Amino acid sequence: MGRKTILTCAVTGNLTTREQHPGLPVTPEEIARAAIEAGNAGAAVAHLHARDVTTGKGSMDREAFREIVGRIRDSGSDIIINLSTGEGGRFMPSEDEPSVAAPGTTLTTPERRVAHVEDLKPEICTLDFNTMFSGSAVVINTPRNLEIMARRIYAAGTLPEIEIFDSGDLHLCKSFIERGIIKVPALFQIVLGVRYSAVANPETLFYFQSQLPKDSIWAAFGIGRHEFPMLAQAWLLGGHVRVGLEDNVYISKGVLARDNAELVEKGVSLVENLGGSIATPQEARAILGLA
Repeated sequence: MGRKTILTCAVTGNLTTREQHPGLPVTPEEIARAAIEAGNAGAAVAHLHARDVTTGKGSMDREAFREIVGRIRDSGSDIIINLSTGEGGRFMPSEDEPSVAAPGTTLTTPERRVAHVEDLKPEICTLDFNTMFSGSAVVINTPRNLEIMARRIYAAGTLPEIEIFDSGDLHLCKSFIERGIIKVPALFQIVLGVRYSAVANPETLFYFQSQLPKDSIWAAFGIGRHEFPMLAQAWLLGGHVRVGLEDNVYISKGVLARDNAELVEKGVSLVENLGGSIATPQEARAILGLA
């Protein structure tokens, strides 16, 4: 058997829309079902956002997260739950007075951004280290807020998955490791291909991999058409992988994926064709050091 590889499925995110894919999961029931189906197709981890069922936009609603997690756990699925803490970090500057927040701003306290993690105690949750321009908003993750979130995440018994979008994010996390805020070995997710962040190509991924702290556990993924090429590149460099409708809605050029499970099936096939093998949830727990 080849090297055990953890495949994460990011089933909905907060930016993909039903205009882009009519089958995008939005309701808690749909999101939970997508996660269960992804697990049946071979994913060891489900990365989960909640959505506002009226607007379809990303949500921090704790009851929505509670329903999603409850449905997955009640189903008997063994998939590892990875909750997003990315909501609550976007600032939209007003055109006439940039210091004043415009409609669409979600920026809130770090305590609120991890409240659902403290309630539900998932095995993993994300911790975004990026401050960057994204769409028409500025994503803001200050060192102070990240420290508060990290400490609360660990106190909940949850493993933070460090999301890095550019080289500065990695340097910031290294300082957190030096200060003992982030524990080692750290879990990194390298995000490639988001507009105005790290470009999705082999050279960029090799740079990130070369700069990771010793003994780090890491994965990487590409946005849009870069999803499967970066999956292959991540595996070749020794990393774990991710697919899902949050990142890409196509199974091949111009052809919409049937659903998240089909993206997982293709990811599994690619890893196996490269000589690897897909980790079960229990094998993934052992790799990640989860109880």
